[in-house]
Amino acid sequence: MLPDSLQSWDTVVAFDLGSLLDAARELSWAIHGRRLDCFIPGRMVYMGERGEYPMVSLTADACALNCDHCSRKILKSMVPAPDPDALKTVCRQLDAEGNAGVLLSGGANGAGALPWEPFLETIRWVKENTGLKISIHSGIIDAEMALQLREAGIDQVLIDVVGSEETIRRVYHLPGGLTAMKASLNAWAATKLPLIPHIAVGLHYGRIQGEMEALEMVAQHAIASLVVVVLNPLRETPMADRPPPAPETVARFIAAARLRMPTVPIALSCGRPSGLHRVETDCLALRAGVNRIAMPAQGALEQAREMGLAIAFHKTCCSRIS
Repeated sequence: MLPDSLQSWDTVVAFDLGSLLDAARELSWAIHGRRLDCFIPGRMVYMGERGEYPMVSLTADACALNCDHCSRKILKSMVPAPDPDALKTVCRQLDAEGNAGVLLSGGANGAGALPWEPFLETIRWVKENTGLKISIHSGIIDAEMALQLREAGIDQVLIDVVGSEETIRRVYHLPGGLTAMKASLNAWAATKLPLIPHIAVGLHYGRIQGEMEALEMVAQHAIASLVVVVLNPLRETPMADRPPPAPETVARFIAAARLRMPTVPIALSCGRPSGLHRVETDCLALRAGVNRIAMPAQGALEQAREMGLAIAFHKTCCSRIS
């Protein structure tokens, strides 16, 4: 008999994998139905279709933290808009092209915060003059700025949550540690905006460290969805030679998240390794009852059909709440 929730990673790995996944899947289907939502994020191309929710960096490729898992590489894939006029121009063009929305992100300063204040009026202008939805990847934030962003009209908030003090400092180089991260979660919760935490499995150089604590942190809030990210070691970063967590490890975490938060939709992010690892991860995630997958492997789609799942595709990031 499995408990309703699993408090530690040792407890999670102690259970038979098949039994754990079966329990999580049955719970997921009972609450959320036999459905799989698939997403094409950013401007990525999948099965001949292009995403309509581009990622925009408010700092171009600049980031003071220079985190060990990224080394500014991810920023280079975003549309640069390093000042308010540039953001207005970019959003006007993206709206004219028929995009559904934008994900505003960027690099952080030494305290882990993004430069939101100069962009507040432009964000308000975008909401009033275009049809774009606005998601933000917030970084560390205080209560006052969270409220100002809500008043500017943002639609939803994405935030990375790490449950290990050591990981926050060694990987993110974030001096505020867990205190700053918890304060940011509290600030966003107070706004009542749709809040979509992201937890990265294996962020500590491929090892599990703090993921269950991060899960407990987000479980204290009314969240719209949980996004599970998987460490994807990038070239020319301090983690380039580290193996990602095994697909079974990812599936165990998804199952644990489902048992801890039965009513919360769970998504598997586009941020995960490719190749055979992705195929195995996606198929196991389905067995764990995941509700959303960004650009699922073909083998997972076949498995979803065999499971009798209703499959729908969306040209947005997997965080998007309709």
